[in-house]
Amino acid sequence: MLTTLSTVATVTTLTAAALFALPVAAGATTCSTPWGSTPKAVTNFVHGNLAAVRAGHHDCFDRVVLDDSRANSGYRVHYVSAVHDQGRGAVVPLRGGAFLEVVDQSAAGRLAMPSVAGFPTLRQVASGGSFEGYTTVGVGVRARLPFRVFRSGTHLVVDVAHHW
Repeated sequence: MLTTLSTVATVTTLTAAALFALPVAAGATTCSTPWGSTPKAVTNFVHGNLAAVRAGHHDCFDRVVLDDSRANSGYRVHYVSAVHDQGRGAVVPLRGGAFLEVVDQSAAGRLAMPSVAGFPTLRQVASGGSFEGYTTVGVGVRARLPFRVFRSGTHLVVDVAHHW
């Protein structure tokens, strides 16, 4: 009987230890997003034409891409209390707890804005219009989170991290 109790105690201990020592799920992603939330900008006198705005979801961040005709047109991206449209200055209504104003040195006609329904970080992407060679796109974000901005050829890429 002592052997049976000893075996039961050992099995119980091993089962409890296994439950608390479960490995991280296979394929789990560790995100390193040390980008910060300060303004990012490149200023020059090259202007392009904005053709499209797209959005995508990745493991560690959500992405907004502005497809431009020029690879080196300037931009300014920063958190603001409200995004204002080009020309009139009216507030662009956006969903979210924080707002990124993306200003691209490109002219644009009417652009379709992408749906970001179901994205972990992005809440809305909205047009702020175009005026005198500058186009504004407002990005509603869940909260003020780290972001990075870079050009990849003719694409202006804005990545917003899911977490700090």
